[in-house]
This record gives sequence, structure tokens and C-alpha cells, in this order.
Amino acid sequence: MLTRNLSPRLALSSDQTFKTFIFRVDSESKPSIFATHYHWYTSEFADPLQILHVYDTVFHGFSASVTPDHASYLSQHPSVLSVFEDRRRQLHTTRSPQFLGLRNQRGLWSESDYGSDVIIGVFDTGIWPERRSFSDVNLGPVPVRWKGICHEAAARSAAPISGINETIEFKSPRDADGHGTHTASTAAGRHSFGASMAGYAPGIAKAAFDAAVNDGVDVISISIGGGDGISSPYYLDPIAIGSYGAVSRGVFVSSSAGNDGPNLMSVTNLAPWLVTVGAGTIDRNFPADVILGNGHRLSGVSLYSGVPLNGKMFPLVYPGKSGVLSTSLCMENSLDPNMVRGKIVICDRGSSPRVAKGLVVKKAGGIAMILANGISNGEGLVGDAHLLPACAVGSDEGDAVKAYISSTPNPTATIDFKGTVVGIKPAPVVASFSGRGPNGLNPEILKPDLIAPGVNILAAWTDAVGPTGLDSDTRRTEFNILSGTSMACPHVSGAAALLKSAHPDWSPAAIRSAMMTTANTFDNLNRSMTDEATEKPSTPYDFGAGNLNLDRAMDPGLVYDITNNDYVNFLCGIGYSPKAIQVITRSPVTCPAKRPLPENLNYPSITALFPSLSVGATSMAFIRTVTNVGQPNAVYQPTIEAPKGTAVAVKPARLVFNQGMKKQSFIVTITANTRNLILDDSGAAFGSITWSDGKHLVRSPIVATQINPL
Repeated sequence: MLTRNLSPRLALSSDQTFKTFIFRVDSESKPSIFATHYHWYTSEFADPLQILHVYDTVFHGFSASVTPDHASYLSQHPSVLSVFEDRRRQLHTTRSPQFLGLRNQRGLWSESDYGSDVIIGVFDTGIWPERRSFSDVNLGPVPVRWKGICHEAAARSAAPISGINETIEFKSPRDADGHGTHTASTAAGRHSFGASMAGYAPGIAKAAFDAAVNDGVDVISISIGGGDGISSPYYLDPIAIGSYGAVSRGVFVSSSAGNDGPNLMSVTNLAPWLVTVGAGTIDRNFPADVILGNGHRLSGVSLYSGVPLNGKMFPLVYPGKSGVLSTSLCMENSLDPNMVRGKIVICDRGSSPRVAKGLVVKKAGGIAMILANGISNGEGLVGDAHLLPACAVGSDEGDAVKAYISSTPNPTATIDFKGTVVGIKPAPVVASFSGRGPNGLNPEILKPDLIAPGVNILAAWTDAVGPTGLDSDTRRTEFNILSGTSMACPHVSGAAALLKSAHPDWSPAAIRSAMMTTANTFDNLNRSMTDEATEKPSTPYDFGAGNLNLDRAMDPGLVYDITNNDYVNFLCGIGYSPKAIQVITRSPVTCPAKRPLPENLNYPSITALFPSLSVGATSMAFIRTVTNVGQPNAVYQPTIEAPKGTAVAVKPARLVFNQGMKKQSFIVTITANTRNLILDDSGAAFGSITWSDGKHLVRSPIVATQINPL
């Protein structure tokens, strides 16, 4: 059950340290006596020394360093629309272009001129500009509409972030973390021949708010999120607010879905104007086998590139047999050197970074590590560039190793590292960590929107830290392999740049629609995509509309477009007050006298929320409008896959387009008796509607579920 506070105010706090707060202000309230908004802000709200930044593009307001009580006091000012504390956001931390359907010299890459003259803004930890992925050799001039500047020293940031540690972070766009270099080169990096990370994944590394819009960007890629498991209302979410300002000006914004899967309702970045991207695998892997003393071979993955074990068997130990949690997790200073010295150590995944566990084992004298998933991670595996011989195994394999240790007085094992293997089947598979639906704020909108490659992705890396990011890792590499929805998001950003270049008149919503309605729901075995965590078939709660397919997105046939006014009506429909909506839209709004239905937002998916206590059959009608972007004369007919326990009808039964008729609307009616709904473990039933003219397949997922009445 959802509850919404439409008039947020800050509570008084016992913590009176100075913090950074962002104040959204009604710009039209500025008295004419003040020449600029800055003069007004410094006169009426805060001392000039407290003002950190003035916002005047995607929204109006300022950031200031004040105490929580003073921020609460300022929130009562009639011109202040909202106040929220600025806080750190969590990072949602090759072969993927070919896997997505891109081919050299043909298709979207060539027809978009390889995305030339499209500007992508990446919100992340910065870049390492010397990497070949960012080389401008033989490139043409910067697009004339670019209004930005180049930075060599002090950074230009939206606002100073409290608590920046200048001993480990640059006060410039230079990347001290590596995450930003990786995502930026994925979204927009150039070819780097011979790219690999310590011999793994050799080949070509290629892929893909206020200041960014002013700078003239076409696409914004934002691989960050709240990271606290709580989704704030849109008017309290800086990402939702800033991205609306960008989208309303024609800028496509892609965001990562978060890494808290496979838990239900773990997807983040939920605003309907954002494109929310989950993660899937590609057909490349880095296998490593655990060979037990009894001859059994268990499959795992690893990016270890040091001296191999060469088949030598070593004693095997599981410190977790003691029953001490910290020991089973191989936490810092938890291992007894007398127990693990000279042995292969089993460590359970969780609570600390995977690579940090290996360092703990190494410090205690261990020879190697087997990192075992628990039930929550299931069979989802992520490769890491470990500092000692190590590999990750799934939950079942981990249990098998532990059972073997218990069955013999002198257990032994070794690890066989197999390098890079391509042609893996099945692929794609939904990554176990990828954020899952349903949408925790507005279940009427299916999230995530789609998935893209996000497991073991090769891209450029900073020279400031080693591939593990650990202080003790002195290795340096031009490229690194990472996993996360952070890696999936820039694939969609880069795809959007290609589509924008090929179709410069398409809106952000049209580009998203093209990606969603052409996405794949089958793997390379021509079977329904599976869930890495459970190895069972996945659903739209896992993958949204499906896996990005750029070969088809270039020519989708029909698109579902959305205007700024449509988003305003949606916000009115979910019960936001005009003042709360103004926090998002920047300008005053008036909601219709009759409250709009939020489910009628012209989204490329449909979610039917049936009241759980209803008696008898209940019907819900959904209005959608499609725009023909294919051949002018076309006739489309629908194919319906009804969610189990429902009946689905579409009127009209066909859509006819010609030179003078490029838009057509239709109504989808879904009827169900809640007693007859056949729901899966997620509490939903799934289907689809696909329009076809004989050439194009325009598919939209349908979700039917129950909701408790307010």
C-alpha cells in the first residue's frame, strides 16, 4: 500500500553540523527590486558565503551549507517549494556491441554515422582522459551547439559534496575511482584495438543536469542511485527532478536500475521520464573450475591473471565450520593463520567486497580462495581481478564444496583458470543482482524498462587505482572488467546516441519506445530468458520489455510518444498537488478538474492493478497512442498473449496509417476475476500485445497483479 506526503517539511534535528541542502524555489516569486535570483537568495535566504551554487536551467533554486534547523526554517518560506539534503549517491557498479546486434559497415552504426555529432553527458566519478578510448585523433570538430568548457584543474561541480576526501579524490573531472572512466568509455568510447584486462576479454573496447543541458548534451547517462533501498517521491528525488528538466528539453536520460536484486521491488530510479536499465549477461564468460580431491569438477568464474596453481592440489578449509559469522565471511582479522596457512580457503559472499576477502585470506597465509554464493545470490556469478588465485562459485556449488569438506578428513582442491570463452549459451540471462520490479512508487508503470549487457563488461580504467580498487593493489591496467547495472546503463546511453543521430527529430520518449518495443525476450537458444539467480524463466519484473536489440530499434515501425503535459497529467493522477508538481516541472501547473488515470500515461507497457477484494469480474481499460515512423502506408494488426486468468481485448482490431494519418489510438481492455488470476511467485501474471504490419513487430509487455485498496 502506498502513502504519499504531498507537503514535505524538514523535521527539527539534534544534529546541528553544517550540511549541504538544495532549495527548490518558485522563480516567479522573485521581487523585482532584485536584479538577479542570486541577489534575492543572498538577501532573503542565506549569507553569500553559505550559497554554494545557483540553479537556473532544469530547475530554479540554490544549494547552501546550513544547519538542519536553519534548513527547516527556510523550508517554511512561501517561495520555497522543497528542501532536501544533498547526499552521496551509490554507484551502480568489448563484445557487447556485437551481442546487441551492431555490425560494422551496416545497420545502426553506419546509418547513424557511428553517432557522430551527438553529445553524451556522463554523471559519474570522472574520466582518465589519457586512455585510448577518449582519444580525439582524427575526429572532426566539436559540435557547434556544444556550450561546455574543458577542465584541466579545479572541478566544476553542481555543488560541493560534503565530506569529499581530497587525499583520495581529485577536485577535478579526473577519475580517482575508475567507475566513471569505465561507464563513459562504454557509452561513448572509441575503438581500442587489442583492448584487454590482463589478458582477459581481448578485442575492441567500444560502446557507449543543470550544466549538462546548458552545455548542449543530447544524452545523459547516470549510473547512480540512492543505495538505501528507499525510493523517495519524485519531488524529493534530485535525480527525478533534474532529469525531468533535461527530458523536458529533449535530452534522453538513461539510469541504472540498482544492484539489489534478485529481491522484489528493488529497482531504483523510477520516474517515468527516466529510462531505467537492468543488467543481463552476454555470450562471453571467464570460467574457472574448482577440482576437488574426489575428482568432482565444479564450475565458477574468475579474472585472476597471476601465477596459476598448475593443477597442484592443496588442503581445503572452510573457516565457517566454527559457526562464527565473521570467520565464514572472511572479514578483516577474522582468520586464524594457523588454520588457513598454505590452504585453499572457502569464504562466503557478503558484508565486505569480494576482492577484499581474498586479501584477508592472503594476509593470513592462504594459498587461494573459493568465494561461495549464499541463497540470496543464488547462482549469479561475477568475475573479479583477485590478488590471489580465486574463483567464485554459485550457491549449489558452494554447498557441494562444503559437503565434500565434511565428508573426508583430508580435503584437497585446486583451481583451473580457463581464460576467455565466447559463444556461451544461454545468453542473455538476467543478472542476479539486477534491480527487480514491481515499481515501489507507482506500480502502474513497469520498471525496469529493459535490460542491457552489465556482467563482466570490458571498458577503460583509471590509472589512479588498481583493478580491484583496493589500496594494496599496485597493479595498473588500461582496461578493467566490471559488473553492475552501472555497466548496463551506458550501453543504453550509447544506443540512444546512435538512434538520436539517425533520427534527430525523435523525442526521448520515442527513443525509449523504439528500444522497448523491439527488445528481445528470448536467449540465443531461442528460449525465454532465464533468471541467473533461480535458473528459472524470467519475467517483465526482471527484464522490463526485454534485452536491448539495436539492430531492430533503428526501424521500430511504431513508437509511443509522451509529451511534457502527459507527464504533468500523470503526476496529477498519482495525487501530487500543483505545488509538489511545480518542484519537478519548474513552472506552475494546473491539474484537470477530473483526475487523470496514471495508467493512461502513453507508456510502451501496460500494468493492470486489480483490487484484491473485488468480487466477480473486473475490467480495466487502457488508452494508448502510437505514431507511425515506418513506411507511410501501413496496416497493423495485434497479436495478444493474455496474462493467465485474464481476457484481453483491443479496439480497433487494426490500425491504418497513411500520409495524412500518422497517429492512431487504441484501447486495451483487461478483464479478470481476482479469484481466477494465476499469479507467479512475484504476485503477478504476464502477457503481451504485439502489433505487426508484416515487417515490424511492436511488442509491449502486459502485467496483471493485485493491489490492496487504500
